[in-house]
Amino acid sequence: MRSVTGAAARRLKFWGWGYEDQQPNPDQVADAAAGIRAHLGFGAEDIERPAELANLELPPPRLAPPGSLEEICTGGPYERAAHAYGKSYRDLVRAFRGEFDHPPDLVARPRDEREVAAVLEWCGEAGAAAIPYGGGTSVVGGVEPLLPEGYAGAVSVDLKALDRVLDVDPVSRAARIQAGATGPRLEEQLREHGLTLRHFPQSFEYSTLGGWIATRAGGHFATLHTHIDDFVEAVRAITPSGEWESRRLPGSGAGPSPDRLLIGSEGILGVITEAWMRVQERPRFRASAGVRFDSFERGAEAVRALAQSGLHPSNCRLLDGEEAALTGAAPDGRALLVLGFESADHPLDPWMERAAELCRDFGGELPEQARTGERGSSEGAWRDAFLRAPYLRDTFLAMAILSETFETAVTWDRFDEFVAGVRKRATAALHEVCGAGTLTCRLTHAYPDGAAPYFTLLAPVRRGSELDQWGEVKRAASEAVLAASGTITHHHAVGRDHRPWYDRQRPEPFAAALRAGKATLDPQAILNPGVLLDP
Repeated sequence: MRSVTGAAARRLKFWGWGYEDQQPNPDQVADAAAGIRAHLGFGAEDIERPAELANLELPPPRLAPPGSLEEICTGGPYERAAHAYGKSYRDLVRAFRGEFDHPPDLVARPRDEREVAAVLEWCGEAGAAAIPYGGGTSVVGGVEPLLPEGYAGAVSVDLKALDRVLDVDPVSRAARIQAGATGPRLEEQLREHGLTLRHFPQSFEYSTLGGWIATRAGGHFATLHTHIDDFVEAVRAITPSGEWESRRLPGSGAGPSPDRLLIGSEGILGVITEAWMRVQERPRFRASAGVRFDSFERGAEAVRALAQSGLHPSNCRLLDGEEAALTGAAPDGRALLVLGFESADHPLDPWMERAAELCRDFGGELPEQARTGERGSSEGAWRDAFLRAPYLRDTFLAMAILSETFETAVTWDRFDEFVAGVRKRATAALHEVCGAGTLTCRLTHAYPDGAAPYFTLLAPVRRGSELDQWGEVKRAASEAVLAASGTITHHHAVGRDHRPWYDRQRPEPFAAALRAGKATLDPQAILNPGVLLDP
């Protein structure tokens, strides 16, 4: 069995976001922490350091691969630690402290479908769980090998060796892409053909196509093409019971869709290996603007008008006053709508002019002239803060600040009452559990019939009690969302963290049908046990 600890020149952190060489030094962390404390009014002055790899004490592996799989398997400490968790707050706290009670016993890196099938076959024979693993960016406990009793061990099946664009159909404007391709990797290959997928989740730099499909990821577009679902033309997967491949079609009414069953399946039905994806010409025309509103509620009315107008802005994200100020996008404390259009076909001035008219109907002000071909200053500031946010969480963790998000969706007729109610209950829990804190809200995606509110929590926590405090706040926020008839997740997936509320949200006959499908495709329940369904 090989160890690939030193095989790559650049490694991802085993405990946080990004690469090891992106981690700021202690002085830089201290300087950043001082600025954060001054801005938020809380946070520990003593900065905690993350655990070091050399000091980790991992339980010994319970599995050894057969000779036929030794070349693609490793049990080195870095690989096991790096595949033990995703990137939720709960994951980061434990990894930061070096707490790895149940890492995978092995990491397998199959290079083709034949090796994927061989790994699954061996796991079935050995009684081991197989955890499909893309970029490891799950924020809901979706890749943690937390197993019920009865399993001989866990194998993390890392798909990143399957990272190529295999075929391009320029006539139909589609591409066949392997599931392990990260966002930058697939875009780099599509660029050679003048094409793009244009799916940019916040985790774009590290997450993979297979992960996006398995979790129904939300992406760049705030309207129209909001989820990865909209780009999937056909999917191929390897299940313990055989191959699963759907037919390439622009649409079909032939019964329940096999693609739809795999999209959002979170690795419990099969290992997604490739997909035909609808791609686009790279945009040549852009227009953007930042629109200010005196209240979040008035801004939401404008977003509803935009979503129902048929203009289909690519960016239509509304930030409340606190979030706009926190990110530096609008320091005057007013709500900010980050509005943008893009096209590969035509200039966008008429679209932006009409959108501006709609915004003004609801009291929107455009202090900046709409920009063509470049990002406006408000949009640029927001985008920069959006991309920095996952890196900043590592610093929050070091200074004992809870940094968490939760997102949902609700129809417009219930929107105002919903947001106000969730704000009230989540803020009360935050202050009761943590003694202080702030909650902000933005709209990430907008539809003709509703929107997706996205809440961010920041609060001081007691070291050693972070997970208990997180659990109390998480439960209160989730209960508030479900009680007000929202969805437990709009695009973050279910994983293990959302299971209690997902179980209550889905109809029981559907749950029974899903269990029956799982039993047929994965009769030994080796695939990601505990996610979506219990074994």
